[in-house]
Amino acid sequence: MDYTDIRNGLVAAIAVNVEEPIFESQTKTKLGSTNMTPGGVTVNKYVGDFIKLEVDNFLHKNADVAEVMQQKIQESEKERKAIAGVTKLARERAKKANLNNRKLRDCRIHYNDTKGDRQDESCIFITEGDSASGSITKIRNVETQAVFSLRGKPLNTYGLTQKVVYENEEFNLLQAALNIEEDMDNLRYNKVVIATDADVDGSHIATLMLTFFFRKMKELIENGHVYIATPPLYLVKKGKQERYCWTEKERDDITQEFGVKGVHIQRYKGLGEMNAHQLWETTMNPDTRILRQVNIDNAAEADRVFSMLMGDDVPPRREFIEKNAHYANIDA
Repeated sequence: MDYTDIRNGLVAAIAVNVEEPIFESQTKTKLGSTNMTPGGVTVNKYVGDFIKLEVDNFLHKNADVAEVMQQKIQESEKERKAIAGVTKLARERAKKANLNNRKLRDCRIHYNDTKGDRQDESCIFITEGDSASGSITKIRNVETQAVFSLRGKPLNTYGLTQKVVYENEEFNLLQAALNIEEDMDNLRYNKVVIATDADVDGSHIATLMLTFFFRKMKELIENGHVYIATPPLYLVKKGKQERYCWTEKERDDITQEFGVKGVHIQRYKGLGEMNAHQLWETTMNPDTRILRQVNIDNAAEADRVFSMLMGDDVPPRREFIEKNAHYANIDA
């Protein structure tokens, strides 16, 4: 057994009162004292001794909690050993994938480059299917924009072990493309953009990708690298006038502004429906596109929603859907 098996998933909140504290700055945001009292035991030793005594007593008095913790530790150990068995294979696959990643259309400038000053411009667009991937690949900026093509709906990683995810070929290739099989230090793209169609299937794929990043690569989200592309839903045209719209209200307002007679409205259901100019202006051009950055300000709440929507407990999910159904507008 490894100490990480015990610490995995174990969280504790401890309040400590330090006598005559010393802070490292005037703002008093960081404690500088290392001892509980002047000349007394260190904070680390005090907390360590407290945990040893109190946790031991607690587990002896609460056998049911101890049993749950033991089961969790054994599961962590089992998963760690299983991962160790596939890590070597994953690394070998990653090396081959870096040389010949058929899913990836790479760019020339990367976030982890040590030379140049355009690293922050590097991004990778994760697209669904060959249609959108082909269109984006044709009009992208090959200097800073890479494209990774999904073959359809990706694996739902909710509740799966790291071993199963490691063995999934598509996610294995994606991790190789991002260069984050082991850690985030060598991330190759500053922006990881989920670019899916503006329909139900596209939303489903985006949710599955967010589940993967949230569950298996949370650091990507926490460090602000994950984005969702928001291509327009409509193009309203009248003569030489044209305007993109992201909501039905925008569409209706622009239609009234142009005058209803002679107005042509085009509904975009997929990125593949746009021509090269439209796709560049709405989704790829850094000066005109709209990207939504994925943030997790409240990880516990985000985890609760993910668990409810992707888990096996049906009643809470049904209640959530019924409560929020009026927000959905699904095209026939």
